[in-house]
Amino acid sequence: MIIAILALQGAFLEHEHILQTLGIKFVEIRQKKDLLLPFDGIILPGGESTAMGKLLHDLDIFDSLKTMITNGLPVFGTCAGLILLAKVLSNDSRTFLQVMDITIKRNAFGRQLSSFMAMANFRGKMIPMIFIRAPYIESVGKDVEILSEIDGKVVAAREKNMLATAFHPELTQDLAIHKYFIEMCNSNRK
Repeated sequence: MIIAILALQGAFLEHEHILQTLGIKFVEIRQKKDLLLPFDGIILPGGESTAMGKLLHDLDIFDSLKTMITNGLPVFGTCAGLILLAKVLSNDSRTFLQVMDITIKRNAFGRQLSSFMAMANFRGKMIPMIFIRAPYIESVGKDVEILSEIDGKVVAAREKNMLATAFHPELTQDLAIHKYFIEMCNSNRK
């Protein structure tokens, strides 16, 4: 099992630490040729979605990555990664990969000073969730499974090979979300 991590900007090192804790090998995706490396899934980390989107285009990674995800590559987007995956951004005219049938609202919980941590249910287990300038999912398509909500707002969802969270599981010691993604990747390999 090898997991790729988009390492252009954002919290990719934190995801690497979690994967190391789980004993999972990883590769960093920094340029188009890195997409040729063997890997079983990819993580799109939190950070600045606009900067990541620009770099994906500037480095000619965008189209290849979108095709790989559309063709079934498991992908896990956290915060900015969620924004990259969403088909629609309700409060921004920009869009990015547009592969997941969700509508999201950027900075929905407020600016940096409004960042917070909460305990919430993820698939039957209470886990810590850290929100930093976080989006939330306003609506989901018919094939999207809601995995977690806070105050009636969807903060984690899955559609086929795509997992997305509005929060940063990589900033906690809880491994539940990453383990769930690894299960997705293992199921995809069979």
